[in-house]
Amino acid sequence: QVQLVESGGGLVQAGGSLRLSCAASGRTFSSSAMGWFRRAPGKERVFVAAISWNGGNTFHADSVKGRFTISRDNTKNTVYLRMSSLQSEDTAVYYCAAASSPFTLSTDPSMYAYWGQGTQVTVSS
Repeated sequence: QVQLVESGGGLVQAGGSLRLSCAASGRTFSSSAMGWFRRAPGKERVFVAAISWNGGNTFHADSVKGRFTISRDNTKNTVYLRMSSLQSEDTAVYYCAAASSPFTLSTDPSMYAYWGQGTQVTVSS
């Protein structure tokens, strides 16, 4: 069992930066791949980024590549999403998720077993 709590969201101007954090509890965090997803108003949840259990492999959606970076610190049971050059299209609720395998870098939400409650990111233009 893994419990996830996101933080770090807020209101930011276009071009600005934010760092989201996802604190995990549970013994399996360090052996789980992790992902970030987002849901914009009126739209479906979409994949943002994923990272393998030890941080050795990452994958970012094309829409955020070069602007967002996923990372993790297993000593702190935390995964991060560093976001820069934010645009109004990045406005969404951001969710972190834990996969049931160490290596999953899937864009499919069904491959993730545990989800946080989400944190709102609003980018003003």
